[in-house]
Amino acid sequence: MTGIALAVAPGIVGAQQNYPSKTVRVVVSTQAGSQPDMLARMITQKMSESWGQAVLVDNRPGGQGALAGVPVAKATPDGHTLLYALPNFAISAAMESSLPYDPLKDFVGISQLGFTTNVLVVNPSLSVKSIKDFIALAKGQPGKLIFGTSPTGSAAHLSGARFNIVAGIKSVHVAFKGGPEATIEVLAGRIQYHIGTLGVLLPYIKDGRLVALAVTSPKRTPPLPDVPALSETLPEFTRPETSHGWLAPAGTPRPIVIKISKEIGRIVELPDIRERTQSIGYVVDATTPEEYSKILRGQIQTLKKLVQDAGLKPK
Repeated sequence: MTGIALAVAPGIVGAQQNYPSKTVRVVVSTQAGSQPDMLARMITQKMSESWGQAVLVDNRPGGQGALAGVPVAKATPDGHTLLYALPNFAISAAMESSLPYDPLKDFVGISQLGFTTNVLVVNPSLSVKSIKDFIALAKGQPGKLIFGTSPTGSAAHLSGARFNIVAGIKSVHVAFKGGPEATIEVLAGRIQYHIGTLGVLLPYIKDGRLVALAVTSPKRTPPLPDVPALSETLPEFTRPETSHGWLAPAGTPRPIVIKISKEIGRIVELPDIRERTQSIGYVVDATTPEEYSKILRGQIQTLKKLVQDAGLKPK
């Protein structure tokens, strides 16, 4: 047995040193042109330039992220098929009673990438200027205010549900097809508040058509430096419920995982990448593989409790 191990080992070591030896495919559970897709392509382009191998994005939206997760979970664990994990990866693990893969056992963490900044906005007609004023108003009208989000179980919806629970607010939740539809409704005043992606809401905040009360990032965001972080009022929001990260199939050799992780860490610190991410309010927070695996486990546990507390029955 030892002789076999010794015979195989040089081949394994050589494969790790030569990684990548062919095209790398990064599967993303969102449509081309979305913000996560844009981020994935920024990183894969830099990887291609650095490694001298093509690193391609494979868009597979649908199935609450499962359509992207399955081909990676079943791929050869050699680092040439990776998953750009979006919030729906952890959300599905918390809300779905059965998935075609085990979100923790079938994958190994490479690195957390960061998270999108969401912003809580209200229609100006509500006449509130701060998150404290809004909470006081909502508590004075239990069950009267309408809270609109993207679909039930989305990252924005769960972030809003967590806000309502922590703030002690009771409101009527309306789920829309997507964030843009909810934005239209809050602009028209048919719903009173909305939590959505900063990149989508920023133009309406800038022209005064919406009032930004707080951002969900742990700290204030450069595009809206005067808008407080939600954690300034509610300390429970020091970390977001979900984040973006990179995963590989379980069994991927550790040296390859570390190589990819270090490459991601290098890329996100490049000046042009920093400038582009900050301009859209994206918070870069790259980690080691071990840190990301721990973060992902914690997110799934947090989301399971949130789903239970919010009365959202897992499917």
